[in-house]
Amino acid sequence: MKIMGLDVGSKTVGVAVSDELGWTAQGIETIAIDEEKRKFGFDRVAELAKTYNVEKIIVGFPKNMNNTIGPRAEASKAYAEELKKRLNLPVILWDERLSTMAAERILLQADVSRKKRKKVIDKMAASVILQGFLDSQN
Repeated sequence: MKIMGLDVGSKTVGVAVSDELGWTAQGIETIAIDEEKRKFGFDRVAELAKTYNVEKIIVGFPKNMNNTIGPRAEASKAYAEELKKRLNLPVILWDERLSTMAAERILLQADVSRKKRKKVIDKMAASVILQGFLDSQN
């Protein structure tokens, strides 16, 4: 079963997909969104879900370090609820504290330039989120 992982931000949505066995996550795309224009990339997420035969979606849930839910977590929750309605797939919120920092650290260790890091950080964060979920299941 293929699973999609999403890192929902205020300007982009990072997308990752698992392999068929659910062992590894690969970043596939970063979708530009615009909250002010109410363009959230739902149609593109739906296209990717269909293309990759996704059966479940994991949405990063960025809780605060003290375990409270702030504005970004509320936005992720609303995004997940809308996806569930539109795609009729199970959508799970996954605690993603520090996932972007972990992705940044991975890219720094790989000696990726700042310019290239900026282009791939969101799909890398989606991979970190999805891999955390996959690891918890296996």
